[in-house]
Amino acid sequence: MANKKATKKASKSTAKKGPAKKSTRKFSPAAGKQIETELHEMHEGKLKSGRSGKKVANPKQAIAIGLSEARKKGARVPPNPNE
Repeated sequence: MANKKATKKASKSTAKKGPAKKSTRKFSPAAGKQIETELHEMHEGKLKSGRSGKKVANPKQAIAIGLSEARKKGARVPPNPNE
């Protein structure tokens, strides 16, 4: 009973895997810079939301604002799934 592990053979897979998939960036570097700017403004307490003008305290909201601004400027950003 103590020798059960020794009876199993270690099998190595020799089957070829498919070609490695290249990762493509979803967001352009310009979009990343815009998000970084909006987050910085949020931490400084200067970032305001749209119509109401209230201060933004949620980082997710700051990212959404950054992506929206990047879309307006024409940066490569995937479309908003909610629209």
